[in-house]
Amino acid sequence: MHYQILMWFLLGLSSVFSQSSFGSSKSYKEFDFQSINSGKDTLEKTHSVTKAILFSAVLPGAGQVYNHTAMPKGKRKAFWKVPLIYAGLGATTYFMIKNQQQSVGFKREYQNRQNGDLPSETYQQYDDLGLLTAYQNHLARRDRAILGLGLVYLLQVADAGIEAHFVRFDISEDLSLQVRPVMMSFQHVGIGFKLAFK
Repeated sequence: MHYQILMWFLLGLSSVFSQSSFGSSKSYKEFDFQSINSGKDTLEKTHSVTKAILFSAVLPGAGQVYNHTAMPKGKRKAFWKVPLIYAGLGATTYFMIKNQQQSVGFKREYQNRQNGDLPSETYQQYDDLGLLTAYQNHLARRDRAILGLGLVYLLQVADAGIEAHFVRFDISEDLSLQVRPVMMSFQHVGIGFKLAFK
């Protein structure tokens, strides 16, 4: 059961990173050779979606910080996600370790009782069936914590990639489509469209 969960997690991870393109097919920045010859360097600074995804895959939260630094001033708001990412990873890791330790304790106590030892003070209130039930419950909780850990990890990688696409996205009033109700000649109600390009 545990190996199946690990196998599905690794399979999902490999499918995330097996995509051949993350937005653009150009892997290198292009140079304007005429401006280089004239002494001007006009290397276009681009924000890479692939870098954001790889940064987040290697160090959780690094893709969000990379996106935050590339955003224009006044629109920077990706940094607040980093504490949430580490809170999610930390909480799921804590529950995973805690439930693993408790399941090992219940298993050891059950094995000791089967070998003829007296019940320990910690597990005195449990009979053999209670020990097995508690062991299985803690294993199930541990498995859910592992799935939660994988989910938080994959969500933060996906968030870094999605946000990288919108780093240069313009949401100002200069580009807008507004739909508003309109009163025409005080007798008819209609819909007004306002499309603005600047």
